[in-house]
Amino acid sequence: MTPQGRARGVGLLATLVVLATAAVGFAPTASAQGYVPISGSGSTWSFNALDQWRKNVQQFGIRINFSGTGSTDGRNQFKAGQVDFAVSEIPYGLTDAGVRDIPPPDGKFAYMPIVAGGTSLMYNLNIAGKRVTNLRLSGDTVTKIFTRKITMWNDAAIAADNPALTLPARQIVPVVRSDGSGSTAQFTSYLADQHGADWDDFCHKAGRVQTPCGFTSNFPSYQGIVGQVGSIGVANYVRQAQSDGAITYVEYSYAKNAGFPVAKLLNKSGFYIAPTAQAVAVGLLKAEIDPNDLTQKLQGVYNSTDDRTYPMSSYSYMILPTAIKGTFNELKGKTLSDFSYYFLCEGQQQAERLGFSPLPINLVQAGLKQVERIPGSTKKPTDISKCNNPTFSTNGTNTLAQTAPHPQECDKKGSTVQCDASGKAVTKKGAVKTTAAAKPGETAPGAAETPGTDPGAATEGEGAATGDTAAEESTEGGLSAVPVSVDLPQDDGTLLVVVAAVLMVVLVAGPPLVARLMRGKG
Repeated sequence: MTPQGRARGVGLLATLVVLATAAVGFAPTASAQGYVPISGSGSTWSFNALDQWRKNVQQFGIRINFSGTGSTDGRNQFKAGQVDFAVSEIPYGLTDAGVRDIPPPDGKFAYMPIVAGGTSLMYNLNIAGKRVTNLRLSGDTVTKIFTRKITMWNDAAIAADNPALTLPARQIVPVVRSDGSGSTAQFTSYLADQHGADWDDFCHKAGRVQTPCGFTSNFPSYQGIVGQVGSIGVANYVRQAQSDGAITYVEYSYAKNAGFPVAKLLNKSGFYIAPTAQAVAVGLLKAEIDPNDLTQKLQGVYNSTDDRTYPMSSYSYMILPTAIKGTFNELKGKTLSDFSYYFLCEGQQQAERLGFSPLPINLVQAGLKQVERIPGSTKKPTDISKCNNPTFSTNGTNTLAQTAPHPQECDKKGSTVQCDASGKAVTKKGAVKTTAAAKPGETAPGAAETPGTDPGAATEGEGAATGDTAAEESTEGGLSAVPVSVDLPQDDGTLLVVVAAVLMVVLVAGPPLVARLMRGKG
């Protein structure tokens, strides 16, 4: 073989390798970046968003381990130096039910907003074998349900909220978090601020003597109330067929992924509103943000008179280090900063689909400044206009809030009719025929299965609750039901499989092919 032939063969093989690496996108870049894995723990309220984002960035070689163990445990682990970051809905050092909460850790740290959302009221209620999906509740009624002053679904207060429902004489089963959680803190903050007398009375009966009782991350134990660990725990308890009559507070993402309805909550303008991304965005326009640490005060949200507001709207924080300490170093800081840059901008596009609300522009801008404080931060020159966040507009206003629709008259308090799931006004006499609710392990007639899930089974771990979707159009007695389908892209390691397969083909098939071509040239 001539030297020219050998050269041509080597060149052809090199070309095949280049084409193979080009075909797998970010693989060479990811390897060159040299990211080190980092770990975090905390909030189940925002777990579904964090879990999706960490899967998304695996293609770039970024490895994030996150355990949804609850906000209280996450803050404890971060303080003890057991994790590189934590996620929580409440900061350190507040007074929790009359007792000072976890003191701040030694060393420097910062709070960074990561995602907004609504604490929803997921429920399982059937009338004559058909699932209710258009339940409405006032804050006063919700408080009385979770403090055991209302124990039956046919109570007059619930009937007044739902003029188109013939409510059953069935026991209400309140389901709460048995572990310390930001979800409980968000929920009880609303109860304490808006319905303090009933909440204080309940706290005293449950053995807590302080007045006012205030918020708590640990819901008081009380007869008739069921406790479950984690957001996935309360959601999966409620969604069981034998849990007819159960209701819980949980991040909207869990109810949405489970295909279960959430109650519309009465706001200060007199309208019952669901925790949609737009309703949360409107609500957070009234949140007060501390300019020093970006923590939130939500009294303005609770009392907002905008008729589009969902009253229990808030956002979650990442607690991140701003100095090298313990096992945290600049290499980990590089990983954490690039992960943060991703979810503050690109990741927010998925927020609504996951059951959350994207952060508004002011919180993203504040968050980007916090990322710069991380040791080893790549300090990217982020152009906010290219951040790809669906709330951004050219003049800096919240687009999502501007485009939020106003509620219909059938969702107004005092109306003799009631909106069904499609927004149509219905009465007890003018109901439309409906199909029966799905049995355990089955998808209801006419309902689409949640892609990538096993109907009737819950996702393991602290991920989203999944299972039988709520079926049906509108129902007898004004019931309303509609299938909910959530398409969650999963990073299952496909990229690595493709990389391995392409390289294997090149290594195995490449040399014989080159040899044959060279023989032909000879």
